[in-house]
Amino acid sequence: MTDIPTPAPDHRTSNRPRVSSVARGEEPAPCVMVVMPAYNAARTLRATVEDLPAEGIAEIILVDDASRDGTPELADALGLTVIRHPRNLGYGGNQKTCYREALARGADIVVMVHPDHQYNPRLVFQLVDPITRGDCDAALGSRMLGGRYFEGGMPRWKYCANIALTAAFNLATGRFLTECHSGFRAYSRRYLTSVNFTANSNSFVFDVQILLQGMDAGMRFYEYPIDTRYFAEASQVRFLAGTRYGLSILVALAAYRLHRMGLWTPAFLRRPASVEEISA
Repeated sequence: MTDIPTPAPDHRTSNRPRVSSVARGEEPAPCVMVVMPAYNAARTLRATVEDLPAEGIAEIILVDDASRDGTPELADALGLTVIRHPRNLGYGGNQKTCYREALARGADIVVMVHPDHQYNPRLVFQLVDPITRGDCDAALGSRMLGGRYFEGGMPRWKYCANIALTAAFNLATGRFLTECHSGFRAYSRRYLTSVNFTANSNSFVFDVQILLQGMDAGMRFYEYPIDTRYFAEASQVRFLAGTRYGLSILVALAAYRLHRMGLWTPAFLRRPASVEEISA
């Protein structure tokens, strides 16, 4: 019923050194890039970057969404590749730039890491490895696996909403995910060039729309248990904004069902004509 392996977490290897496949006489290792959609992340950016694996990441691309706290300047100082939006485009709009830039720079695997240090950056290669092995096209960090969702301070209302909306997602898609909201995820180049992510919303519902696009395109998914931290500096969706986000998910799920029934295809589920259309 499900195509998602769910291995037990092993945090002892989360920051292991990466051995070059060329040195082992194997096929060249894939080009892994980390993208960071950033908005006013100056207080947490350094800690996030320092927790990333020291080897194996070809480039870290930070897309700044018109921050007012010196985020792009700090990113420059940390040696990141910085792309600046002259005006705020929103979380989804930021991701569009992230993926376009990574694809244009030759990424084989793109990992989204939020620069607010809420997700554990040490686990990047736990998401990359199953894609490298060919087990999946996208790997998602799940706060629901492993039973550790409250340890980092997740509000109970958010936990309940997460469970309910994920259940609705699974009902609409006929797939099984333990979470469809995580912002810590990795995509293969094949995934990103097969879906029309540029047609998605500029809001937070982008994260769900891109999953629906992948499911419609027959992509394979993998989930890995992750730990998260909830603290004052970490960006969080508040209750009222979360309610609007929940409603937007239900609208996207209804549109997906209508599309699968052959009744209507929303813009975000129309396939791109070419790779050039995505990266333009």
